[in-house]
Amino acid sequence: MKVSELRTKNEGELKELLLELHRERFNLRMQKATGQLTKSDQLRGNRRDIARVNTVLTEKSVRV
Repeated sequence: MKVSELRTKNEGELKELLLELHRERFNLRMQKATGQLTKSDQLRGNRRDIARVNTVLTEKSVRV
């Protein structure tokens, strides 16, 4: 997920995406706990995507 893609979205879309990413993170954590997670780098990528969305949300709230 690129930051330039995120900046084109409005706040509502970003919040919806953030909720989806948190759900995905929960599912990844459960997979890790049960030993079903095959690609452990997915957790790190998901966490970074959440950080990117939060950063863009903060930028948008400061500009307004």
